[in-house]
Amino acid sequence: MVSASMHHHRSTTKSSNKAFKSRHATKSFLKTQNKGKVDDSNKLRPNHHQQMMSKLDRRNKARQKQSSKHKDLELESKIFKGRDAAPRIVAVVPLCESVSPASAVRSLLKSLDVQAEIPEEGLCTTWIERFKQKIQWIVLPREMLAVIDGCKVADYVMMVIAANQEVDEYGETLIRSIETQGVSTTCTVVQHLGTIEPAKQRSNVKDSLLKYIGHFFPTTNKVHDLESLQEGPNVIRSICASNPKGIHWRDDRTYLLAEEVIFDEDKLVVTGVVRGRGMSADRLIHIQGHGDFQIEKICAYPSAIPSRHNAEAMAVDSTPDPSGLKVLDAPTEDQEDLLELAPEEDVMQDVDDNVSEAPTAMSESRRGVLLDDHHYFDDDLDQINAAYEPPKKLPKGTSKYQQAWYIDGEDYGSEEESDEDEDVDMDEDAPEPRPEDGLEGRAGPSGTEYGTEYGDDAKSEMFLDPSPDQEYAQIQAFRDRQTEADEDREFPDEIELPPNVSAHERLARYRGLKSIRTSKWETSEDRAWQPADWDRLALIQNYKTTKNRIINEARAGGVAPGTRVIIYLRGGTPEMVEAFKPSRPFVLWGLLRHEHKQAVVSVTISMSKDYAGETVKAKDELIFQIGSRRLHVNPIFSAAGGIGPNGITKFERFLTPGMTSIATFVGPVTWGAVPVVVWRRGDDGDRDWTMIGQGSFVDVNRERVIAKRIVLTGHPYKIHKRLVTVRYMFFNTEDVNWFKAIPLFTRRGRSGFIKESLGTHGYFKATFDGKINPQDAVALSLYKRVFPRGSTEFQE
Repeated sequence: MVSASMHHHRSTTKSSNKAFKSRHATKSFLKTQNKGKVDDSNKLRPNHHQQMMSKLDRRNKARQKQSSKHKDLELESKIFKGRDAAPRIVAVVPLCESVSPASAVRSLLKSLDVQAEIPEEGLCTTWIERFKQKIQWIVLPREMLAVIDGCKVADYVMMVIAANQEVDEYGETLIRSIETQGVSTTCTVVQHLGTIEPAKQRSNVKDSLLKYIGHFFPTTNKVHDLESLQEGPNVIRSICASNPKGIHWRDDRTYLLAEEVIFDEDKLVVTGVVRGRGMSADRLIHIQGHGDFQIEKICAYPSAIPSRHNAEAMAVDSTPDPSGLKVLDAPTEDQEDLLELAPEEDVMQDVDDNVSEAPTAMSESRRGVLLDDHHYFDDDLDQINAAYEPPKKLPKGTSKYQQAWYIDGEDYGSEEESDEDEDVDMDEDAPEPRPEDGLEGRAGPSGTEYGTEYGDDAKSEMFLDPSPDQEYAQIQAFRDRQTEADEDREFPDEIELPPNVSAHERLARYRGLKSIRTSKWETSEDRAWQPADWDRLALIQNYKTTKNRIINEARAGGVAPGTRVIIYLRGGTPEMVEAFKPSRPFVLWGLLRHEHKQAVVSVTISMSKDYAGETVKAKDELIFQIGSRRLHVNPIFSAAGGIGPNGITKFERFLTPGMTSIATFVGPVTWGAVPVVVWRRGDDGDRDWTMIGQGSFVDVNRERVIAKRIVLTGHPYKIHKRLVTVRYMFFNTEDVNWFKAIPLFTRRGRSGFIKESLGTHGYFKATFDGKINPQDAVALSLYKRVFPRGSTEFQE
């Protein structure tokens, strides 16, 4: 066989024998085997979550966690237990025109044989004997403010929809507003399901409605039929037996749904049940549409019998009142005042004389634009007016002090200079650069290409100014060509100055920045334009730490939640009693410490996907709802994301769809990531509300600089390698010299600087880091600080 005669080599020359296993290894072998390893079995882990625990310890830890959750659950449901338990607040929201919220409540109570008078609009409290619970119904009209105020204070939100009518655009706006501001436990009921024929289609209609509601509230697992006697008790059972989910920002504060409002002896007297955190008389009360008020005293309701969970709170300060009521809490020396701004005598004014002058006087005293934190050319006023002196030929490395010891006219050049220096000075007959050429002008002249239309030396060519009529026609033709490509322009901040306008006067507030993220912003230059009360606004150094301390402070003390009280407010008016309408919930919101102070606040805002109205510009009047407050705001927008170490962010002229922006304005301080809802209201009353976007509260920062950028563009008129003649950016020599220190850039990424001015019509030479394309555009960025505007309380 051929295969038998073939010779094979083994695959490897190494043999791997089975290792010897010894039961008793020597100490030296074990030491060698464990070399470099560290035995950390007896050491503690970095944190307690990584500690090695025994089975008994793990079981004990699980039992402690279970007990802690049980205590939290008991604490949440505490106010709903007992003889004087707080009622469960249920807001009934109609989403369709054909539904009746009052009829929906009557159908639910009828299924449990509960007799009660249900108004078409307003509050109504019923006792459910089967579940031993109170339910306070808020029957709401189909109006924006009434719905969002009722859902904001409710423990449960019951939405009523129709089986024979779709939810219209206004109803969908109501749903999105409720969802955005934060909502507690929700349930959905349907009316007019019996009108669907044939009866087989009713289950399909319910499934379709469930998918629709589930798009906004994914936790909804069923749509209940009000005409079914079996589903009605299930709805009431789910309300009475479950604990409400709550709203995080609302549960950190105290609030009260007013049941009775009267005006007595210059004081507003409000009756209701304390909810959320404990209510302290030292904190302020906010009423939407009316402002902030101080508490005179908090008294116990006469018919209230102390229960176990609030008896201790009542015993703290249960002094009798002349009116016969027990005072549960009274203000102390720590009561917060109603001052929105810091006192003027506490504000230190230290303004430089040059900064406090008018802008025209400031421009006269300066020789150049502000770049970062320095005014260029101010230190060289004497050198600018001095006669030109040719530079001395000195050895390389001679200091400025040593130059004074050399005699003029003598050549001190060293014969030992390197060949590299001789190669640089190839043209010894070329004129030496003058001081007005700038620092880059001291470099040797660059070679030119033979046969170009720019001549053998591009710097020595003669420049002639065009006539005024010819120049105006060229500018119009150039700008008309730019307007045709306006849709595809890459610089949205571009502006065009008229030829007869002085740029350094028109742009006196603008400055240059080498980097918007790292360059220092000199704030003293902005004092001439800052608002009058800017220094009196609240200044918070560490917002996050202060927020945690103030929220934790509100968790202790005050009148316990679930207590029915009578609150006396200072500064009330009889008109506030008239505002207590059955169709509009009247809610008292407790403010945390310092939430009455005015400050520069920032909130995130994202445009709603369904918004199809007019473009939202900066400083347009909008309606902001931030937690319990509703304000008229003219915000300014800036770029979202991380702010550089210099605290500068870029101003945005419009609110862009699909992007998140920061809206900044002067308003009251708010603690925590409170949800924000933004509307634009039309002229058609309560139905003309358009939801623009949503967001959340960010922080309070007066030192945050919002810089508005503008871009001046020019056209490369002549190009010779890296040397470019630029036109149409400026129209006089003074503007070129004023902005000479600002770095230039092109759309294709080249960077350069202004070298010198040409003629008297604003032409100048610029040097770049590489040869630019004739189709490219030369640009220059300028920035100025934009101060936010104030806000006012929302008035209908």
